[in-house]
Amino acid sequence: MTRVAAIDCGTNSIRLLIADISGDNFREIYRTMEIVRLGQGVDKNKAFHPDALDRTLKATALFSEEIARRGVERIRFCATSATRDASNRDLFIDGVNSLLGISPEVISGEEEASLSFYGATKELRGVGAPYLVIDIGGGSTEFVFGNEKVESAKSQNIGCVRMSERHFTSAPPTKDEIARATADIDDAIKGAAASVPITEAETLIAVAGTATTVAAAALKLDAYDRYAIHMARISAEKTHAVSQMFLGMNRDEIAALGYMHPGRVDVIAAGSLVLSRVMTLTGAQEFVASESDILDGMAWSLAN
Repeated sequence: MTRVAAIDCGTNSIRLLIADISGDNFREIYRTMEIVRLGQGVDKNKAFHPDALDRTLKATALFSEEIARRGVERIRFCATSATRDASNRDLFIDGVNSLLGISPEVISGEEEASLSFYGATKELRGVGAPYLVIDIGGGSTEFVFGNEKVESAKSQNIGCVRMSERHFTSAPPTKDEIARATADIDDAIKGAAASVPITEAETLIAVAGTATTVAAAALKLDAYDRYAIHMARISAEKTHAVSQMFLGMNRDEIAALGYMHPGRVDVIAAGSLVLSRVMTLTGAQEFVASESDILDGMAWSLAN
């Protein structure tokens, strides 16, 4: 049995998973998330904002204490879209190194896609294959197709934070803002379709906070319940309805929803629009919401 810690640092959130793994046995010990918005302004300025770096390194320090307290043997820290795009990423890398004694891996969109696919499909063991895994992050969205392993993947810069910063100046957004965002998203999905067979999967699996929050809304949960959400099947009709609901609400109305994480209030409208357009352009009748994603894929990788 090996005790591992995986840290996934994206554009919107930083997450920690500590697990014991032996062979095919996986026992979750601890899982937590902080919304740090590392990607604040990165789409426009191509650099990390000092406040965003400060928030992220403070969260990393808390994670470091938890890792030490729980006797972790192996650690993997992966940074994704925002870090790939930031010209001053060395400040972040050096800061993490000083706290954890390891350098974060600035992984490619393709590596991110592969880890997400492995985490999302591991427990399905081939049932419902082939799969299309959609990982809607803060900066990018990954499209990953495969059966037992990844056969094709594409990362596109249409994450919920990036789309919000690029297109939405009001809440609720105007019809023109929604139209511009939709055109941008559709172009990116069609670009992904040039290298990934997005219409050929038997099962569409959607991972990460946007998808699980849409699932919580579709299930009409009073509070966020990851056990009720995990493996829930959400129809395309409900997905579109939830997206339209979020796009028509102001920030106070969204914040009042019992299942809504405070850090997603100002980006869930854009994120849900990405998921809605994915459902439309893939022709999928439903998606499977998975709480297992890149973080789980990273943890498994440490035990191999």
